[in-house]
Amino acid sequence: MLKFDDIKTAFAVRSNAELNRSYFVYATMKYRLTVKLGTFMILWSLRLKLPVKGIIKKTIFSQFCGGESITDCHTSIAHLGEFNVKTILDYSAEGQKAEDSFDFTRDEVIRTANVAKGDPNIPFCVVKLTGLGSFDLLAKSQSGKTLSSQEQESYNRFIARVDTIASAAVGNGVKFMIDAEETWIQQVIDRVSYDLMKKYNKETPVIYNTYQFYCHEALGNMKSAYEEVTASGCHFAAKFVRGAYMEKERARAKDKGYRDPIHADKQSTDADYNAALDFAISHIDTFAVLAGTHNDYSSAYLADLMHQKGIDLSDDRVYFSQLLGMSDHISFKLSAEGYNVAKYMPYGPVEKVLPYLFRRAEENTSIKGQGSREYTLIRQEIKRRKAS
Repeated sequence: MLKFDDIKTAFAVRSNAELNRSYFVYATMKYRLTVKLGTFMILWSLRLKLPVKGIIKKTIFSQFCGGESITDCHTSIAHLGEFNVKTILDYSAEGQKAEDSFDFTRDEVIRTANVAKGDPNIPFCVVKLTGLGSFDLLAKSQSGKTLSSQEQESYNRFIARVDTIASAAVGNGVKFMIDAEETWIQQVIDRVSYDLMKKYNKETPVIYNTYQFYCHEALGNMKSAYEEVTASGCHFAAKFVRGAYMEKERARAKDKGYRDPIHADKQSTDADYNAALDFAISHIDTFAVLAGTHNDYSSAYLADLMHQKGIDLSDDRVYFSQLLGMSDHISFKLSAEGYNVAKYMPYGPVEKVLPYLFRRAEENTSIKGQGSREYTLIRQEIKRRKAS
């Protein structure tokens, strides 16, 4: 199986200055108290309109985001492309509530699809559906409560926005991924995704749904959805991740007195994730998969499955993906070997992507070994460069 210990290849994309910035960011994020204090200070400073935006942009924003606009991202996209690493442009403004904000997000995602047209470095566009419709509305819909006439009109506009993006992406020859979110709106997201698959995945897999395998129902849900979509004569496509809302999910389950939707331990999550990879590759004739993972073993495991199945490394139905600024030792090793790799590149105004940035910071303190591993690898590369 592949080994991901080639730090020279991993960080070839980064200059010494960029590497030192990464070292500072990960050294800061190693400690939960530092992250909590930093989050508080950033929010407090912005409310008081203190001049901290420049500091944010030069540190955590530059580590995990491509820029504030699509234009800002072009240099990074081209640079990654030199190393055979593709880009998934992700407009990451969150927490929008007004209809005009939802319309703006729709138009912005369509802009990413238009920019991606004909560009081999941008094979996907992506969106969180809460960027296109009210979170509360989706939650009410999933709960089974009857929507008012006004709410139904809002829901219809939400569906129309999603379909407009899907149509634009497919028309431009770009794959369209729908991100996963909290479990109490996920069933609505799933249903929208499957309806789009049945509409647009008749010839090729272009619409992707996302599964978070820290949920104990995710594997079964994915298999059932595959049967439903393929029974209609369409291709199935999915992005696999482990999950991003664990603390929020557990807190809500405890507060409302229902079963914790999250696996009791990481081993169960890992087992379901790798079982999903098995299933996808076993059904590759009608299944396209993007493995979003920072896990060395799962990445090597999927590469091994491809070899066992005789799947060409550049087969468009199989992609590996990591977030910009994370797990470069996986991304650039895979790309050097000839696999399809795409980095998630979030972008957007600094103030609007803060929820995304805070989530990255929290992940790197709460996921065992993640932040420490990044810090250690970067430190090793700095030492290697000094020695050479």
